[in-house]
Amino acid sequence: MNSQSLWGPLDRPLRAVRGYPRRAPLTLAYVCLLLIGHAWIGHGLSADRAAGVLGYLSTNLDNLRDHPLPALLGSALFFDGTLTDVTSTDFVGTLITLGLGVCCFLAWAEHRWGKARAAAVFLGGHVAATLLTAVVITVALRHGWYPAAVRQALDYGVSYGAQTVLAIGTLALPRRGRLPWAVFVLAWPLGGADWTGPLPDFTTIGHLIAAALGFGLLGVPAFRRQRVRTAGLSSAAGGIGPHRGSAAESTSPAAGTKTPPPV
Repeated sequence: MNSQSLWGPLDRPLRAVRGYPRRAPLTLAYVCLLLIGHAWIGHGLSADRAAGVLGYLSTNLDNLRDHPLPALLGSALFFDGTLTDVTSTDFVGTLITLGLGVCCFLAWAEHRWGKARAAAVFLGGHVAATLLTAVVITVALRHGWYPAAVRQALDYGVSYGAQTVLAIGTLALPRRGRLPWAVFVLAWPLGGADWTGPLPDFTTIGHLIAAALGFGLLGVPAFRRQRVRTAGLSSAAGGIGPHRGSAAESTSPAAGTKTPPPV
């Protein structure tokens, strides 16, 4: 068995990994920031200090009324999950939100639409889902569906933004895989939902709202077209056929071409 046959099946994943910093530099920087923040909270601070920082950045009702901007922006600098307890359900959530949502589909969105639009989708989903969930919590408190303690509940992380990107990332899949993927995006938050009345827990509602926002963006024409990039030197020199990033590779609904998510 020669080296070419040995590495052949791994060639495409290895090329994707090598090209990741070039195709999604903003996503890579964000992932590094999240990992640093996770290590700082978990190992760099005492338990009391870490609880104080996360409590201040939590997007609960009291914080959104007292300091909305620090809470909304600061909560997106950490992820609520584990990287070490691989047998826990929290690790599954980390794989879905940080692994698939941020590392894969946010990177795909950045490569497809550019840094600004990808960041707008992610942060827009994070902020909008948080604020709409706060409205639901307020109504639920008035009707007694949630306990009063939910006003100070600890609520932070990237999962709402990741959920929005997971939903709009349906465009990255072949047509036959889109419906099963949409079912998965909507179903996984319900798997661990807690029901204390007519509504599930507010984080489940937040994930469903974020998914709805992402699916809603699928109907926006600007998000159904791939950005037009300048052709490379080969195009300028009269290269044959479409090249990566050239206008000939622009995606439209009629073209039926898909850009797979980077993994």
